[in-house]
Amino acid sequence: MAVAVQLYSDFRRDLADLDRRFDNIQSSYVDSIANSLWDFNEALLEVQIQGIVKLPDIRFAKITTELGKIYQAGDEHVKAEKSMTLPILYGDAQIGTLEVFADYQDIYMRLKQRAGFIVITQSILIFLVSFFIIFIVHKVITRHILQITDFYQSMSSSNLAKPLELSNRPEMKDELDILVDSINQTRLILQQDIQRREEAENALINLSADLEIKVFERTEKLVESNKKLQQSLDDLTLAKDQLVQAEKMASLGQLVAGVAHEVNTPLGICVTSISAMAESVEHIKSGLKEQKLTKDELSKQLALLSEYQTIVERSINKAVELIRSFKSVAVEQHSDVEVEINLFEHVQNVVRTVQTMFKGKNYQIDIELGKNLRLITFPSAWNQILTNFMMNSHYHGFEGRKDGHISIKFSEDAGKLTLVYCDDGKGISTEVRNKIFDPFVTTKRGQGGSGLGLNIVFNLIHAKLNGTIKLLDKEQGCCFEVVVPIKKS
Repeated sequence: MAVAVQLYSDFRRDLADLDRRFDNIQSSYVDSIANSLWDFNEALLEVQIQGIVKLPDIRFAKITTELGKIYQAGDEHVKAEKSMTLPILYGDAQIGTLEVFADYQDIYMRLKQRAGFIVITQSILIFLVSFFIIFIVHKVITRHILQITDFYQSMSSSNLAKPLELSNRPEMKDELDILVDSINQTRLILQQDIQRREEAENALINLSADLEIKVFERTEKLVESNKKLQQSLDDLTLAKDQLVQAEKMASLGQLVAGVAHEVNTPLGICVTSISAMAESVEHIKSGLKEQKLTKDELSKQLALLSEYQTIVERSINKAVELIRSFKSVAVEQHSDVEVEINLFEHVQNVVRTVQTMFKGKNYQIDIELGKNLRLITFPSAWNQILTNFMMNSHYHGFEGRKDGHISIKFSEDAGKLTLVYCDDGKGISTEVRNKIFDPFVTTKRGQGGSGLGLNIVFNLIHAKLNGTIKLLDKEQGCCFEVVVPIKKS
């Protein structure tokens, strides 16, 4: 900053000198040039104009007479940073014009030289001052700090008895003396702490020996307890697996009972119809044998036989359809094979089979699913999931009701299959919602409920189908959302 201020001051002074130089040209040269120009003394004019150009910072000068003649000297292509135009008068008449042009090149050159000189002298001065300051700081402060540092570095538990003392210190204490006193105080405190720590370590060694004996004794007891706990855990795991398997078999057993009950109806109709057909046939045989069979009577008996045949055929077809649906579900209940299925047909078979257990109920079941959606998956997993959802709606949601609405909606998006299962039943209470997928959570404890249905569903979706399941908020009833990745051939 000092160099910049000084250079700026020199620059302003050089500009002021240039202004005075222009004033000097006006006062000293113009009159003599006018006399030379009036006398047509060209030699003197050349000398005078050369003298102007030789002035510092003047680069070009030009005299133009009224007759159009030009006298000039210097560099006419100069980029003038300052110029002056003066009329040349002889008496009262103007006989010519003087133009003078100057630039700042010499000023800048002088400033550079001054700047270099100033920087060198200032650097030398700063170096000398810095060296002097460093010497004083070292003499007064640094050497004592180094002594304190060496003391700290060499400090150990074996030499804490030796105090820190600084050499060549004045009688009046300063900050370094206060620091030394604090270090010596800290040294004494450390010495006392080390003594207490040694005493505590000795006590700890004695205590550790006693603890090792106690730990050894308790470790033996802990190992024995761990063995018992592991055995209990194994027993509980086996019991859980057995309960889960029993739940799956109970679900399949319910399906078997429902299908058997449903199949009994069309088969009973078939037995009754066949008995009636046998009576009709015997009636025809008896009429033929006794030759009492008339044409009207034969037509009537044949019409009855045709009607019985239609009834038997319709009942057998219904029984076959039920058995086919149950076979599709029952076979896949214990199959872990991943196969390609038509999801619409599979869901229809599961729903038809589970509906056999809804005797005396008027449930409306809506299925929203594309008929041509095919994917590679575990059919048994979907059997168990849909069966548990529908049975929970039947036993829990629609308890005490004969009617209800169930919605089964499948959608495909971005490689994901989403199932939204909803019913309009009683819903799920707040205290059960947060643990609905935990094992053994049921509202039918002691009434046949095991609490494993939704836990099985949760495990199938996460472990086998690599998907997710969550309970959605719904004003009435309950609603589950299942999202699984789609795998296609």
